Amino acid sequence: MRSLGGYLELELGRGEAYHASLVGLNTGRNALEYILRANGYKKVYLPGYTCVAVLEPILRAGLDHAFYSIDQDLRPQVDVRTVEEDAAFLYTNYFGVCDAHVAGLAKQCGRLIVDNAQAFYAKPPEGVDAFYSARKFFGVPDGGYASTRARLDAPLEDDISYTRCTHLLQRHDLGPEKGYAAYQEAEVALDGLPMRSMSRLTQALMSSIDYAGVADRRRINYALLHAALGGSNRLRLPALGDAVPMAYPFWTSEPGLRQHLVEARIYTAQYWPNVSETAPVGSIDMDLATNLIALPVDQRLTKEDVQRIVELVDTGR
Repeated sequence: MRSLGGYLELELGRGEAYHASLVGLNTGRNALEYILRANGYKKVYLPGYTCVAVLEPILRAGLDHAFYSIDQDLRPQVDVRTVEEDAAFLYTNYFGVCDAHVAGLAKQCGRLIVDNAQAFYAKPPEGVDAFYSARKFFGVPDGGYASTRARLDAPLEDDISYTRCTHLLQRHDLGPEKGYAAYQEAEVALDGLPMRSMSRLTQALMSSIDYAGVADRRRINYALLHAALGGSNRLRLPALGDAVPMAYPFWTSEPGLRQHLVEARIYTAQYWPNVSETAPVGSIDMDLATNLIALPVDQRLTKEDVQRIVELVDTGR
């Protein structure tokens, strides 16, 4: 029976989540685990240039795995047509700008899984499985989606998210620096979470977002950065088209640029420090993990903010 009256809650859930028709899980990595278990895979091929969190569901499911390298165009340096019948080929839609690469791989591999953690808006080709992470694009504590025709038989328990929201609230009142410790705690709390359905809180948050407005602002900011910095970017980026980027990936040879930006309160995540533990020295994977700077393009940035980033990048080189 639904409770009535009492104190008021947050005003959330006035619309519909972008991926409302998909399987909602508590994290992106658990959305990958859902796909792996539902399809009965025995092995996974995955890029060396990827987040260590991707390994968590693979190891928990007891699957074999093998790494492959990517090239300067962010394409796999392996023939996907050689993948075994009981194996999946996992490809990362890097920074949300690799839709064309995904389409090409889908024509060659029938067991493709697309890591869309950095490409929330991307729709996978027909018959291709994909998974998503909500907090890479929006201010939510957790949440992931699995896009797959396969289904697990047993129902999943609902997750609970309110304890992982402190950093989101602190940022509003105190700014990002004051909330950073709580953010780190929230990230650690996601490690090892059992596979569960998306919490009611996260569902409500995901139903309260202006998805069209977010997409437009991200595309505009990305285009501004690319117009200013594309000529000096070591990365050969594909045309953006209708894609919605997570960040502008700027591959540089300036080792001090990241710190220069931090000192000006421009914060950029490093993707991914763990790669240095497995990638060969001198490899593209290692170079990307060390020298690629993911410049922000998110929905909070104005044209003036982007211009400030461009000026700081220019002075930091």
